[in-house]
Amino acid sequence: MNDPNTSNMLDFGAIYDDLNFTYNYSEFFINPDTQPCTSFPIPDAVTAVVSAFYILIFVLAIPGNLVVGLVIGCSKQALPPSDLYLFHLAVADILLAITLPFWAVSLTQGWMFGDALCKIVTILQELSFYSSILFLTCISMDRYMVIVRAMEARRANRQFISWVVCAAVWSVGALLSLPGLFSSAYSSINGSHIVCSELYDASSADEWRLATRILRHTLGFVIPLAIMLPCYGVTIKRLLHIRGGFQRQRAMRVIVFVVVAFLLCWTPYHLAVIVDTFFRTKIVPYQCPARMAVDQAMFATQSLGLLHSCVNPVLYAFVGEKFRKKLFQIMRKTGILDRTSVSRSSRSSLSSEITSTFM
Repeated sequence: MNDPNTSNMLDFGAIYDDLNFTYNYSEFFINPDTQPCTSFPIPDAVTAVVSAFYILIFVLAIPGNLVVGLVIGCSKQALPPSDLYLFHLAVADILLAITLPFWAVSLTQGWMFGDALCKIVTILQELSFYSSILFLTCISMDRYMVIVRAMEARRANRQFISWVVCAAVWSVGALLSLPGLFSSAYSSINGSHIVCSELYDASSADEWRLATRILRHTLGFVIPLAIMLPCYGVTIKRLLHIRGGFQRQRAMRVIVFVVVAFLLCWTPYHLAVIVDTFFRTKIVPYQCPARMAVDQAMFATQSLGLLHSCVNPVLYAFVGEKFRKKLFQIMRKTGILDRTSVSRSSRSSLSSEITSTFM
């Protein structure tokens, strides 16, 4: 008599034999092309050097930009728009410099400041970045209006407009920095330390990252550059066709140096991030060595970009003749310098120019 519990069971082994279907666990190989790339290791010596570099930038940027703000702010005349924009540019550089000690500690010790400060520091850094290039763009447009379209500039209420523009730039910068809210403090992949970085939901990470990258590339670099280069090109061409025009517009020399410094500091980082965006969105196929090379390039070029926060005061000191004279004048009034230490010719050349009151 058959067992009722087994009478209806099929002989799967016989079916496998009939189908000539077998399992072979010994022939399984991992395809390295489908495996995630490991992050590149940063030697301890490199992190220590970069951390010290960040602290050095902080030490130079804070007093340097404070001096710039003091020199511009102490002007007894109403600030021309370009000077007002440069004043706010110094404020943006100070905001960026404030974030550097946090990143310096994070490089060597991991992020030790909690989730809230992670978001705040990231937002400050983004706000400073966007505001800097937007103020430089405003300066280029103002120079174009004053030199190329002088009649229209005289008719416009440039003082009022410049304050409205400053408020608009900070507002736009604040909106564009809101993706910093996605930054969080979390354990690294190997769990060895805490990092402060973007943390998106896994299901929509690629879409959010692509959206924020597009904003950063277009509004934070491509569009401002597309405005600045034609404005300065036409302005400089106009000055070169006027006898002594470029020499009379002394501020143009300083502004050109400021823009070139910004491009030299930030263009390599943007190029590296653009390549990284192409890789992450799979627009461009890549292998792990290329992925690691781009990660290394972003790490190195970001340090170069952060250096920009202390560059402008140096440019003003070495290129801006009127800035130096105005600074000496303030130092004489406060007793830091002897009154006879500045020549009579320096004092007599402190007259205002349409382009700037301090450069």
